Amino acid sequence: MRWACLLLPSLSLDVFARATETDAPFVVASGGHHPRVVAANETARAAGIRRDRLISAALALAPDIVIRERDAAAEEAALADIATMLLVFTPNASVARPNAILADIAGSVRLFGGLAPLGDALLMQARARGYDATLALAPTPTAALLLARAGCTAPVCTAGALPAALAPLPLALLDVDTDALATLKAAGITTFGAAQCLPRAGLARRFGQQVVDTLDRALGHKADPREPYRPPPHFERRLPLPAPVDSVEALQFAVHRLVDDFADWLTARGLGAVRVSLSLVHERYVRERGTPSTLATFALGAPARVPAHLMAVLRERLSRIALPAPVEAIVLASDETAPLAGRNLGLLPEDRIDAVTVPLVERLRSRLGDDVVTTLALQDEHRPEQAAREMPALRAKTPARNAPVPSTPPRPLWLLDCARPLGVVLEAAPWVLRDGPERIESGWWDGGDCRRDYFVAETPDGEMAWIYRDHRHATDDGEWFMHGLFA
Repeated sequence: MRWACLLLPSLSLDVFARATETDAPFVVASGGHHPRVVAANETARAAGIRRDRLISAALALAPDIVIRERDAAAEEAALADIATMLLVFTPNASVARPNAILADIAGSVRLFGGLAPLGDALLMQARARGYDATLALAPTPTAALLLARAGCTAPVCTAGALPAALAPLPLALLDVDTDALATLKAAGITTFGAAQCLPRAGLARRFGQQVVDTLDRALGHKADPREPYRPPPHFERRLPLPAPVDSVEALQFAVHRLVDDFADWLTARGLGAVRVSLSLVHERYVRERGTPSTLATFALGAPARVPAHLMAVLRERLSRIALPAPVEAIVLASDETAPLAGRNLGLLPEDRIDAVTVPLVERLRSRLGDDVVTTLALQDEHRPEQAAREMPALRAKTPARNAPVPSTPPRPLWLLDCARPLGVVLEAAPWVLRDGPERIESGWWDGGDCRRDYFVAETPDGEMAWIYRDHRHATDDGEWFMHGLFA
């Protein structure tokens, strides 16, 4: 087996900073009466702000810093998003709290062109989503996690190389009881190699079996099972912003981050988005005054999961929104999804390049509104004026494969709102009947009785019209009407 560990050392900061491209000084603070700096961006560190410094001292160094309280829920959601992203590369990913993801990549190395290209792809995808990430590779998940925490990025490819690679690592990197680590440190045992040289029975008796098992799992002497991560059945992700935003244009960068996470979730579950909702959460004092979040919903013409496609539709929808107040967070949720099969890869590199095209109906509905663009839905009715009705232009239902196509008489694209009498018109110039008659006799049960013979006729001007002779009075010489025109 071969494991990769993707470590996110600045996760508490990245969950906010990934939503913007600003270089303003920004820090994440702990809660309580005396909050301290949990993480600071590069601009804040350049001003002298360091971890564990009091927020009051940080404000003295940089009065214009942006401060946000640490969001544990956002960090947990970020770990889930990265684990979902890794499922594109491997079927087995696992969350290693508080800030790492483990992935079994043994079966993916050849598929992605080797260990180095695969590692580069993992790092690139994590960083493209706004996370500062480091990668470590080892034969066991515990070893990969320890190497990542120690900052050792050189891959360890064989189990025989593990003892030498792990020996200098600090014992403090292990996920074991802190009291046991403190006692070992007091005895001068501070590295992995020193603990491994201790008698096994005495080590287990003094510090518990957990310490011994952790050492054995790291070296591959004991099984190291990890609970696989499975994406939830419903996607709903909240992205907090570093500072309130009062323009829609400034939100598009943050929305793009959410769309990437959404596309990863859709790919991992083999789904396509059909209906999506985007909530713009306003500042707390505005919400307390009764102003709800600004909600934008949209439907796609067909299931889709390409980020560029989803972002194009969302961008159009956002351009129509007028913000009543600044926004402090964005929530993207999947309202409806449908199965969407994957696409086979091509043999040549250019075969993998997809030209993203957004259907015209989706662009119109995004710009003009959901109720502006409609389509016609067929009804189980023989009378032409009642055979179709307007409905929103949503997903078109495709017929089943190999389903028989019914043979129907010709129907005009343009059906008049009300049939037009042709008595005087027919007397002025001759019409030529090209097809017909087609008898339509229906409606006796609801008071809309009709008995008509329809014909495709050519007018004196060369146009093709759909006309009928009315026989509702049971006569053979009823009046002529025009009901539609052919394009």
